[in-house]
Amino acid sequence: MDLPYPCLMFLADVDRVSAKTALGVAYWRPDACVGQLRLKGSEVDLGLADMSPAAAKAAGARSLLIGVANAGGFIPSHWEDVLVEALEAGLDLVSGLHTRLASLPRVRETAERLGRRLFEAREADPRFNVVAEGVKRTGQRLLTVGTDCAVGKMYAALALTKELKARGVNADFRATGQTGIFIAGSGAPIDAIVSDFVAGAAEALSPSAAVDHWDVIEGQGSLFHPAYAGVTLGLLHGSQPDAIVVCHDATRTAIDGLERFPTPSLAEAIDLNLRLARLTNPAVRAVGVSVNTSRLSPEAAAAYLNDAAEQLGLPCCDPVRASVAPIVDALLGGPARRDAA
Repeated sequence: MDLPYPCLMFLADVDRVSAKTALGVAYWRPDACVGQLRLKGSEVDLGLADMSPAAAKAAGARSLLIGVANAGGFIPSHWEDVLVEALEAGLDLVSGLHTRLASLPRVRETAERLGRRLFEAREADPRFNVVAEGVKRTGQRLLTVGTDCAVGKMYAALALTKELKARGVNADFRATGQTGIFIAGSGAPIDAIVSDFVAGAAEALSPSAAVDHWDVIEGQGSLFHPAYAGVTLGLLHGSQPDAIVVCHDATRTAIDGLERFPTPSLAEAIDLNLRLARLTNPAVRAVGVSVNTSRLSPEAAAAYLNDAAEQLGLPCCDPVRASVAPIVDALLGGPARRDAA
């Protein structure tokens, strides 16, 4: 996507979990953000200047990006005034939500009248509407998986790609969600693809490559999430990963928003992901664990990571607090683990 950056980041009135798009773009593409626009009730501050659309336009912004990934991916009616204001201020609109901007009459009509553009990250590319074949491809692939949604699968994939490239390894980050697409500029919006084609889209996203090339594929959902397990399974089978990295939030004890479903142990998550991934790649191995420790003190985080590494026999890292180098060491150094924990 030829995204119109820099942008004014719209945080609306959501909590931190729902603002993961804004948080991800601001962290990985700070050059793309001019300021932020928050509504009353917003729980998130990116540390950017609070701006109106007109002020952002004057500061060089080219678009307003809806930095929200709420459950269901919808645009509430009370956001429309801001979207129209942004269009009238001279900004294009960028969205990764399921609600299409053009489906909102006021927004569509204002954009048409002013000649503004509406960018949709979740508009499925028909090139990804293919049925999976399950045929082994050349090249190597790593897939990030999770104990739940919003536990850092994209952060881990980006950090691993960065570390691989720093070592001179031929590697590419493959985005599968709106935030990753906003950061990378390309990818497959997996949750907007017909379920029959998810595995095929994962195959197309990581095609045959040189034997020493790594595709680092951003995971989605979780096998342990009652609503989003299906997309994870499709990615596991279509990606045919040679390696997986399990991602987890150190303080989360239940599936976010579904408290009656406990999060699995890391050992359980490693076991199930490996068993299901073996359908299309019997040689898949777990090479590490990426943990979001942002709600722990530095001392508690270090203790958590050390304990987990000792129990699992795998490197455990927080990709924001520290380097993922130990995981890349395990990835490039040979088999870390092929068996269940």
